[in-house]
Amino acid sequence: MRLLIIGIVTSFLLLNTGCSYDYKNTDGPTTGKLKIGIDDSYSLMMDSQIHTFESFYQYAKILPSFKPEADVIQDLMNDTVQAAIISRDLTDNEKAFFEAKHRIVKSTKIAVDGLAFIVNPENTDTVFSLNEIKKILFGEYTLWNQIDKAAKEIPINVVFDNDRSCNARQISESLLDKKPFSKNTFAVKSNAEVIDYVNKNKNAIGVISVSWISDMHDPTSQEFLRKIKVVALSDKEKPTPADYKKPYQAWIYEKSYPLRRDVYFVKTGLQESLGSGFAAFVAGEKGQLIIHKMGMVAATAPIRTVKITTE
Repeated sequence: MRLLIIGIVTSFLLLNTGCSYDYKNTDGPTTGKLKIGIDDSYSLMMDSQIHTFESFYQYAKILPSFKPEADVIQDLMNDTVQAAIISRDLTDNEKAFFEAKHRIVKSTKIAVDGLAFIVNPENTDTVFSLNEIKKILFGEYTLWNQIDKAAKEIPINVVFDNDRSCNARQISESLLDKKPFSKNTFAVKSNAEVIDYVNKNKNAIGVISVSWISDMHDPTSQEFLRKIKVVALSDKEKPTPADYKKPYQAWIYEKSYPLRRDVYFVKTGLQESLGSGFAAFVAGEKGQLIIHKMGMVAATAPIRTVKITTE
């Protein structure tokens, strides 16, 4: 009986210890807590990464904060988060800021993403040159029949996820040379709201991250795809039909889709911390396979070993 009681008490203590595991004071590559800021464009992809990582490492707790890119970077600089998922590397000035605070900054490329333009399912205009997109964003084209004479004379509205997002920043830098957007553009609050707006408004063009519609096996991505049409783009001056490409994984990988960008895992914490461990996981074989299976382009192409015999 005494041995039985000792066994029960020991089991209870072990269980109690497991339930009250001190994440705060046991920070390591696979233990502790990590506050990470994630651009809303990558929330679906990073939800999968976090779930998988925590299933492997039960004493690790990843605490994500989903915000527009500019807010994520601000949180990183304010030390509100210790890592970030963003669609650009830090600038030299931003890196110098952390160096002045004696913080080690490490940026790891984890994926290549694309910027997708979407239209209402009833819209028959589904191919655009980048020149046409520029004219829309500059306000030179304000009506649909200016692009297609067969279209109705209705206004073109362009909707972004957020005016502080990576999507708005990329368009401003790559297509508009940082000049102001036209009056027919506006922002909502998320990629999901862009999809919903385009679905309900026949005259709208939406701008979202490809990661929201790239996973052919995810019910959320498939539901979004049923609500909209994805536009094919060309950066050629006088494109032929073959020049127009949709933001599919293959076209992003071979760089024939024009609006691409690299995705980075940026951390500012100590080496051998949970930030280092999680970054290594996302950039490693398992994390890269998740990115690949979700229809994005992994920074490191998944390798499959095939044994060939002559028998």
